Amino acid sequence: MALKLYELCGTDASRVFSPFCWRIRMALIIKGLDFESVPWRFTETERLAFAAHDKVPVLVDGDRAVPESWDIVQYLDATRPSTPSLLRGNPAPYLFVAAWNDTVLQPGVAKLIVSDIPALLGDMERPYFVESREKRFGMPLAQVTEGREEKLPAFRATLQPLRQALKGRDFLGGDKPDYADCIVFGSFMWARSVSPLRLLAEDDALHAWRERMLDLSDGAARRAPCFGG
Repeated sequence: MALKLYELCGTDASRVFSPFCWRIRMALIIKGLDFESVPWRFTETERLAFAAHDKVPVLVDGDRAVPESWDIVQYLDATRPSTPSLLRGNPAPYLFVAAWNDTVLQPGVAKLIVSDIPALLGDMERPYFVESREKRFGMPLAQVTEGREEKLPAFRATLQPLRQALKGRDFLGGDKPDYADCIVFGSFMWARSVSPLRLLAEDDALHAWRERMLDLSDGAARRAPCFGG
C-alpha cells in the first residue's frame, strides 16, 4: 500500500509550499519511497481529524497516521531500515539543525516572501492567512516585505553557518544528503514555490548546494511548480 502524504497547497493542488511538508517530501525522495500527495488547505482542519491533528504534514502508512515532520522522519527511519537513514541513528544533531532553521533561516525567509502567498490561496483560505500572519507580524504583509531587495545582503549574511558546514562537502550530510539537508532545503523550497525573489546569488556555495538538492531523483523537486525564488 502506497504511503500518503497530506501536504499544504493553495488553489493549485500541485504547488506544495509548506517548508515542513517539503522536509518530508525530500525525506521520502532520499529514501526512494513512493508516495501519494494528498492536497490540503489551511481551512480544512476537519480533514485531519483522523490523525487527531490540525496541521500538515501528516503521513498515512496503511492504518497508521503520523503527524508532525519530526515524528514522521523518525517513523520512516524505524519502519524502513533498508532505505538510506535520514538521522544516521543519532537524532540529537538534527534537533539542533531544526532549531537553528526554525529560529533563524525560516523567519528570515518569511520576512522576504510572506506577502507573495495570499495570491496563491482561494477565497476561503486567504482571509485566514492574511489575518493570522498580520497578527503575527504586527503589520500588513506588504509592509513586512517592503524594500526586500535591499534586505537581501543582510539575510544572506545570516546563512554563513550553512556555508561553513558545506565546506568540502556536497551536502550537509556529507557525500549524500540526510535530514539536515531536508530541513534547510524545505525553507528554500518554500520560497522557490511561492515567490519570484531570488534569495541566493548564483556564485554562492548555497546556490550550488540547492541545485544539487533540486537534481535529486532525476530532478523531482526541480519539476515542482515554482517561481524560482
